[in-house]
Amino acid sequence: MIVRDALPGERAEVGEIRVAAYVADGFMSPGSGYAPTLRALGTDGDGQILVAVDEGDGRILGTVTLQLWPHGGEIGVGRDEAEIRALAVTPGEQGRGTGTALLKAVIERAGRAGVRRLLLLTQREMKTAQRMYERAGFLRMPERDWSPAEGVLLLAYGLPLAAGDQAAD
Repeated sequence: MIVRDALPGERAEVGEIRVAAYVADGFMSPGSGYAPTLRALGTDGDGQILVAVDEGDGRILGTVTLQLWPHGGEIGVGRDEAEIRALAVTPGEQGRGTGTALLKAVIERAGRAGVRRLLLLTQREMKTAQRMYERAGFLRMPERDWSPAEGVLLLAYGLPLAAGDQAAD
């Protein structure tokens, strides 16, 4: 597997992978009002979309988006922060290291961009993702938890980076 920038012609497929992954894992209903946002995230130039691709057949296995200041999501508060958004692995491909490879690549990308703190939000139910983030060194930041709608609480995590940092193996 290789991780690279998404090509412009792949963006629609990336959006569908995101929605399919969230729906398959029970984190979103197929008719959710968030689906159009999830499909479009990063396509207007407000983020760097990475994809993990099978080297054998070229299939996209997963994706993640890095949003640098000032295009970050809801929890970034400064120029030295960036946010990871929409980490998703194609249904049926989970458990094979794709998510970890994407996370490592996005951490490296953020470090090269001079980011000092990498942030993300996750649903309370996304336990597998939370374990992956914690293994990578992310820490809970409850003071930055965010509620996009009544009854919905997204958990904030952060990873301090020194300029030029790259993820540990």
